[in-house]
Amino acid sequence: MSDHQTHWQNVYTTKNEDTVSWFQEKADISLDLIRATGVKTDASIIDIGGGAARLVDTLLEEGFEAIIVLDLSEMALAKSKVRLGAKAAPVRWVVADITTWQPSQTYDVWHDRAALHFLTDPKDQAAYTERVSRAVGNGGHVIIGTFAPDGPEKCSGLPVIRHDAATLGDLLGHSFELIESRRHDHQTPAGAIQKFQFSRFRRIR
Repeated sequence: MSDHQTHWQNVYTTKNEDTVSWFQEKADISLDLIRATGVKTDASIIDIGGGAARLVDTLLEEGFEAIIVLDLSEMALAKSKVRLGAKAAPVRWVVADITTWQPSQTYDVWHDRAALHFLTDPKDQAAYTERVSRAVGNGGHVIIGTFAPDGPEKCSGLPVIRHDAATLGDLLGHSFELIESRRHDHQTPAGAIQKFQFSRFRRIR
């Protein structure tokens, strides 16, 4: 098990999902951006670093039929499965490191809230964008949320790389066109405000 896997396993073993700083009762901005793509409920959506997050709950409620949740932490995914109960059955749950994961198909929507910004090594960033290129076909959508340039420099005790739409565009390359970018103030369970940015891209070649 890698150091990162050990870290996140420990986080989700020792803390309740609704007490961690990134907890959202409902992922409203992610949902808005997914709806903005115009995809239908039969679209395949992969949630990178989705772990114990509740985006999957609402996607299921809205009738999406092909949802994949990928996370380093088996414990985080287990918490989602327990929370959803029988509703978890149609979801594909994948324990994997995004920098070494091998996509077996292409997806209509790639969603990532707060996974990429933990990749501080340029080699890991390059591995991430290689997976995006392999996993998102022409016309597909990429939604990435990270800490904004004026956001926190660390999260869960780990350093992060803060981004804006321009730095994300540089990472993804010319095959992806920026469609929109939004600022987002996330209020943590403790009441602090964290500055996020969300950017939505479409693959054009």
